[in-house]
Amino acid sequence: MRVLIATSNPGKFQELRQGLEPLGWACVSLLDYPLKMPKEEGATFEDNALLKAAFAAKETGLAALADDSGLEVDALDGEPGVYSARYGGKTTDTERNIYLLERLRGVPPEQRTARFVCVLALAYPDGHVETYRGEVEGRILEAPRGSGGFGYDPLFYLPEAGRTFAEMPPEEKARYSHRGRALRALIEAYKDGPPPREVTELE
Repeated sequence: MRVLIATSNPGKFQELRQGLEPLGWACVSLLDYPLKMPKEEGATFEDNALLKAAFAAKETGLAALADDSGLEVDALDGEPGVYSARYGGKTTDTERNIYLLERLRGVPPEQRTARFVCVLALAYPDGHVETYRGEVEGRILEAPRGSGGFGYDPLFYLPEAGRTFAEMPPEEKARYSHRGRALRALIEAYKDGPPPREVTELE
């Protein structure tokens, strides 16, 4: 199956493409189909992922997979949440990380708990859609560590691994990450072929 991964972020595309390899899907990105995507104005990760996937599937005639993901920090009442990619109006990962650290200044380590959330939406041109969710719990460090990954990875410390996402090689990050968990849920659903679709009887 040919699938459009509805992102122009090379790091995110690479993670999703590699994660989907067990299904043997041929993956392309928005670099191959330069669509003007709708704004992410949903109140939840599910809203935004579904919006992007459905739009891309309709515009291209391909099955489209969209991801909406972000960081939820408990001490900030769940911020940045769905605004993770534009937190504080900052335009780069480094600026957003600095802004997050400023917002958490003075918060002790034990209160810097957070989670990464990812929702994958798979939409087909006929209007059928599916969603898969993954979460991982950790905490926010007081300074970045590691040079890998992207986004908030240098600040997100995973206690069970003893390192940040930015300190992990891609294979290890995929094993632990929110995106990896959502991908495994999707792969499980498709391991024996497409899952049955719900049928709504007409009245």
